[in-house]
Amino acid sequence: MPFRLRYGALLAIVLLGATSALAQKADARIRGLVADKKTGNPVRGGEVIYAGDSRSAPIDSAGRFVLTDLPSGIVRIYVRGRGYPVMTFAVALARGEDLERRFDVDSAGGASRSNAQALPKVAVTAEQPLGPRFADFERRRITGRGQYRTAEQIEKGNYMNLQDIVRDMRGVNVDCGGGAGCFIRMSRAPMQCLPQYIVDDRPDPDFGPGIAVRDIQGLEVYTGPTDTPGEYAGVNAGCGTIVIWTRSSPLRHKP
Repeated sequence: MPFRLRYGALLAIVLLGATSALAQKADARIRGLVADKKTGNPVRGGEVIYAGDSRSAPIDSAGRFVLTDLPSGIVRIYVRGRGYPVMTFAVALARGEDLERRFDVDSAGGASRSNAQALPKVAVTAEQPLGPRFADFERRRITGRGQYRTAEQIEKGNYMNLQDIVRDMRGVNVDCGGGAGCFIRMSRAPMQCLPQYIVDDRPDPDFGPGIAVRDIQGLEVYTGPTDTPGEYAGVNAGCGTIVIWTRSSPLRHKP
């Protein structure tokens, strides 16, 4: 092999190794302690889930965990301590950072409360998981205070449109007067106040109200600011919030 070719091949290998090393340095990680917010004692057992791809790390007997290979920027994690409700944390990570911090979880409502009120038993049927893109929807459906519908439930209901799906939900009204079509309004909202629509985690007041039923993979309905999740709380939360998840988050062209 000519010298120039050998030199070029060697240089390419060196550059590739340097690029790989830089990529490794860009990987951040979180080393954390999960503790009871009230007592400060470590929470033994459970898991911490990275919302980006649903990878999880166990919480050990000392309340500690390690999540590796995380991107830089704002990272969202779910902390599920044994006997505690799931809690969400947003963590800012620098490139290649090795962050160590404590995560306090609230025992209110968890299994550790001795005076917890027993709830009536409810029959639960298993559904197919929707996949990593719907991790936030699944989390809120399990732990949230809103009202939810999955694609399977919508298909079984033979609904014609979005208004049909929400018509029987508590605190939701469908106003079809005035000849301008039907509008969804929350019973607790001020007059002439329409809910905010979030489609695939983006505000979309144009596409949301008229979305085709066949495109809906998940639906979340929040009737006011008290039950709207923090990530969707804002000036329009008083009018209610409707969160729609579609099959593949397609790009939509607006006029």
